[in-house]
Amino acid sequence: MADFPWCTCFSGGVFRVLGEGHGVELSGIYRDIVSNPLSYGLALSSSILWTIYCMVAADMARGKSYVPVFFAFVAAILWGKFLIGGGKAVVPDRDALLHLLGGAAAIAAGYGAWTIGIQRGNITLLAGASYFIPVLSAFFAAFLLHAQLTSAFWSGAAMVCAGSVLCWLATRRT
Repeated sequence: MADFPWCTCFSGGVFRVLGEGHGVELSGIYRDIVSNPLSYGLALSSSILWTIYCMVAADMARGKSYVPVFFAFVAAILWGKFLIGGGKAVVPDRDALLHLLGGAAAIAAGYGAWTIGIQRGNITLLAGASYFIPVLSAFFAAFLLHAQLTSAFWSGAAMVCAGSVLCWLATRRT
């Protein structure tokens, strides 16, 4: 029970961002889930699968990284879907190619770094630091899309980061 205030700070930050500073309306959340259960079901299942992956990756990999195999497998599936589905060829411009290559490099580096961190790193520190990555991602996305992030977003993101640091401090062994 001593960790409850830290969880409150973390959860409060998530709710501040999701509620855009106006609070969270549970009936609105329910309406969103009912209107698109597949999306929310996939999000829930991916969070469970990601947790399972993180728990077993270090033991199963035995020091090897299977990230390139994963990316090759996903690429083969997506190209197969494109070819079978009769997709129309797209000719991207220079900016689209730069964004594509930059995104691919960032995703590959992120997965690679995460895998190395899971296999050889301090899991508690890695988990705590991983809360800051979505904030950084939102910043870069807002920059690329020329979008404004609200003060509710930034204050909620700060609460999430502070909560993760406090959780990490609370779980450290002295």
